[in-house]
Amino acid sequence: MPIDVSAALAAEPRRAEIGWHHKDVQLYHVGLGAGIPATDPDELRYTLESRLQVLPSFATVAGAGTAAFGGMGAPGIDVDLAAVLHGGQTVRVHRPIPVTGRAVQTSKVAAVYDKGKAAVIVLRTEASDDDGPLWTNDAQIFVRGEGGFGGERGPSDRLTVPERAPDRTVERPIREDQGLLYRLSGDWNPLHADPAFAKLAGFDRPILHGLCTYGMTLKAVTDTLLDGDVSRITAYRTRFAGVVFPGETLRVRMWAEEGRVQVTVTAAERDDAPVLADTLVEHA
Repeated sequence: MPIDVSAALAAEPRRAEIGWHHKDVQLYHVGLGAGIPATDPDELRYTLESRLQVLPSFATVAGAGTAAFGGMGAPGIDVDLAAVLHGGQTVRVHRPIPVTGRAVQTSKVAAVYDKGKAAVIVLRTEASDDDGPLWTNDAQIFVRGEGGFGGERGPSDRLTVPERAPDRTVERPIREDQGLLYRLSGDWNPLHADPAFAKLAGFDRPILHGLCTYGMTLKAVTDTLLDGDVSRITAYRTRFAGVVFPGETLRVRMWAEEGRVQVTVTAAERDDAPVLADTLVEHA
């Protein structure tokens, strides 16, 4: 079997030193659509170095975007990348991410689950600097055709959408060049830029990065329900439920609860086709 679960879990973590500067943070935020209107004080906290704060989802691209798939080369993991899908993402921040910093990042396979017709590999990336832990990233990687090996099925992270109306609903337009901007933060997959490659993958045009939608959604929740204060966010998770195309509009529905916000994200122009599901922002 291409996935040797014992070998994958026993492998030593991969270690890398990473660094980032305020320009990396600004580029990431602009790639999420920040800065419109350009002189809006609420947007300047994402774009102007003298006021800059860092969205916790920046942890997925710090170090040139290695967090999501940094452990796919681990011993015991030998899969066809054409069968790989990014199924979900969780970021937990242990304190606010500094605007400029250096850190040691380690990546390992934290779990392998058997979903029957597929396997789910949980790749965990942790970062620490001289002051201690910064963040923990868990990427859930769905590998078609690799299940059925008799392993644990794993926990269910499904959330029941509240029966009441959302507390807030906002719409966020996706620029035609959104994928071109976002990929400059490190995800160079041509699926998000090259129409010919997108057609080979079964799409009539390039699709937006799932992690771009992920970041756009966190910004929308932060600006709408958390007073624009990223330091209040402690954790953020989602399941990628469908694709979205540049030029479309994200419809973000939010249900506020004590210490958390439950979210759904859909593509407004396609009859609210699901984009992100089982999405939860935890906050102080």
